[in-house]
Amino acid sequence: MSKQQIVVKDLGKIDYQQAWDYQESLLKENVQLKAAAGDVSPKPTTNYLLFCEHPPVYTLGKSGHLENLLLSEEQLDEKGIGFVNTNRGGDITFHGPGQIVGYPILDLENFFTDLGRYLRSLEEVIIRTIAEYGVVGDRSPGETGVWLDPQDKVKARKICAMGVRCSRWVTMHGFALNVNTPLSYFGNIIPCGIVDKQVTSLNKEVGHDLDIAEVQAKLAKHFSEVFDAEMK
Repeated sequence: MSKQQIVVKDLGKIDYQQAWDYQESLLKENVQLKAAAGDVSPKPTTNYLLFCEHPPVYTLGKSGHLENLLLSEEQLDEKGIGFVNTNRGGDITFHGPGQIVGYPILDLENFFTDLGRYLRSLEEVIIRTIAEYGVVGDRSPGETGVWLDPQDKVKARKICAMGVRCSRWVTMHGFALNVNTPLSYFGNIIPCGIVDKQVTSLNKEVGHDLDIAEVQAKLAKHFSEVFDAEMK
């Protein structure tokens, strides 16, 4: 059987809502294709991996708590930071400069129909990518995303947040990897609603800024490996 194809698109710097709308359109298109195809296998859908960077914005997941945002509406306006309620899983997080946001639009029926495995696979992509820079990523039981030193309450810090939505096994939303991200933005929220762990970035861990395009290329390479797919 030939490998699944994944179309890689770099959307550049794009407004969060605009990227969300685009994801919704791709998901809707795939769901309609699946409905029309019936029981055909493999499904006649198109898989995407969208990369982008957002202007500063806090986003709240559907199970999140607004009290984890520590700024008022007026303070958000003063700082020029947006706020969006989303339909992804997870609590509150930040998107902004120097961060690689990845939105996989995958038809999991052509991969595996297991959302837990999907999240662990996304984590594996990040773990393999940051390992190329000498940074050891890990998982924290019960807390989706990629962490450094999660077993040490003093040192534990999150480098990549994740939150997804799935409709008829088609995914959207995804991951946000802090590469050259100014970490001061995270001081205005309780990231992911977790009070006892810090946030970090790749440049903080390695001691210098990194080339975003290079990190993005490594992410795509490891995505291909983990999902056993061909990137287009």
